[in-house]
Amino acid sequence: MVADLIRDSTIGHFINYISNGKLLPYEDQRQAFIVPAHFLPKPLPSSDASTLCGDAKEQKNDSGAVTPSTVFTRTNTLVVDEKLEEISMKLNETDDISDPNIVRWYGDDDPDNPRNWSPAKQAFVAFLISLMTFTMYIGSAIYTPSIPGIMEEFNVSLPYATLGLTLYVLGYGIGPMFLSPLQELPVFGRNSIYMASLFLFIIFQIPIFTATNIQTILAFRFVTGFFGSPALATGGASMGDIYSSRQLAYVVGIWAIGAVGGPIFGPVIGGFAAQANGWRWPQYELIWLSAFSFVVLMLLLPETYEPTILLQRAQRLRKLTGNQQLMSQAEKDTQGETVAEVLKEALLRPFILAKEPALMFANVYLGFVYAIFYLWFEAFPLVFTDIYHFNLGLSGLPFLGFLVSAAFTYTSYALYQKYHFQPRSDRAKAEGHELAPEARLEIGLVASIFIPTSLLIFGFTSRESIPWIIPVIGAALYLPGIYINFQSILMYITSAYPSYAASVLAGNDLFRSTIASVFPLFGRTFFVNLGLGPGSALLAGVSLALMPVFWSLIKWGHLLRRRSKYTQST
Repeated sequence: MVADLIRDSTIGHFINYISNGKLLPYEDQRQAFIVPAHFLPKPLPSSDASTLCGDAKEQKNDSGAVTPSTVFTRTNTLVVDEKLEEISMKLNETDDISDPNIVRWYGDDDPDNPRNWSPAKQAFVAFLISLMTFTMYIGSAIYTPSIPGIMEEFNVSLPYATLGLTLYVLGYGIGPMFLSPLQELPVFGRNSIYMASLFLFIIFQIPIFTATNIQTILAFRFVTGFFGSPALATGGASMGDIYSSRQLAYVVGIWAIGAVGGPIFGPVIGGFAAQANGWRWPQYELIWLSAFSFVVLMLLLPETYEPTILLQRAQRLRKLTGNQQLMSQAEKDTQGETVAEVLKEALLRPFILAKEPALMFANVYLGFVYAIFYLWFEAFPLVFTDIYHFNLGLSGLPFLGFLVSAAFTYTSYALYQKYHFQPRSDRAKAEGHELAPEARLEIGLVASIFIPTSLLIFGFTSRESIPWIIPVIGAALYLPGIYINFQSILMYITSAYPSYAASVLAGNDLFRSTIASVFPLFGRTFFVNLGLGPGSALLAGVSLALMPVFWSLIKWGHLLRRRSKYTQST
């Protein structure tokens, strides 16, 4: 498993390329590989059958290309027509080869298909994707303990210093609209964009902790958010590459914990560093973490996007056989189109899809839920520093209450999937139809009640006469609301638009990040002027008002989807 992971990683691809397949070879680059008969440039004449059983001989035509006989005699094994026919028959049984030049999987059990990886390999890759997501998300909140030091050193106001958080969140909302669509182009795939953007994410952190003015910090906070965005937007799509729809909800749930865990751990990790060594140290911690993740991912994260894997296989087979007609389905679909046309379509798609009515509501609603989460980055210091007199390091610890509720929430969600949703989906399939994507939203509607409940408890119990643990518990109750809403909406939009998962996730990231980025700017003023209780009550009222709209999407969402040419219309 480890050798395959390294071979399929970014470093492994480079080593394979420069060694011409001699190091970390794929199956079709090994000496014993037998090329399926229908991949040959032309059928072998029967009179040449004897050459298939003779000694291996290097044969090249006038152009230097390898001839069909070389392809088979290089195996140094006895290969007869019956063997070739057996292979071809097997391929025909597992795939409808209407075009013999289309490169597909070698049967249902092809080991290069991510869906056929061992459970251990799939779990490890899922962990790597979650690590990458956690690294990017922690970059937002790890900045908050630096705000007091930045205010003091550069003599700026709180809203001005808070722009470092806002612009980072805005950057990772805008970035996916341009970077994530590139991951749906087979020529790039997931990994090349992940690794290139992560490398730039690391490089552009250097000007932040070496900055001599606030403008540099703000500019590069936006840039780092922009280049950190692909993992945040399409990590769920990568999970969908390796897991079946039956397993997807569980693994996306684990990935989402990494997404939520980043903002939770940011103030905890950064708080003590900023208190002990100044505002630059949380930024040091971020570059250490991201550099570690980059090295691990470069060495071990394999490509998971099926069209990219098959395109790379087609390229190797063209080189091996000399048959330039071989191509993957993705290559055939874009045949005749210029690079500019392909890029234009890919880059415009997220903006087009974002206007879909069903997606519009789902994105705005989740954006509001997410915004309140970031608003608390401003409310927590008011409560735990001003009221309960925690120091800078300790003021981040109440965020850990979210981790406790996260454990209970994920367990409950997994039980719901196993004992309610999956049996219901199985019954629908037994009846000859698929469960409507709107069914994914039902648990989100139920979980929405946790949001106003949490806000009210937190807002009205944050006072010196009440122990600090009570508002911590109140805040922790927000986690089931945001987590299950996140899960239900992301599962809904990806199941409703299965062919454009990366694009719809990019649009969702744009909406929720844009809305969330604005709230911290007025968070302190909002709570100071209205009071913690009334301010929280206002937000609770808005969340309650959105619940009937959520219910309306469950009931009538299928009508909205039927009007779209992009969606699955069940």
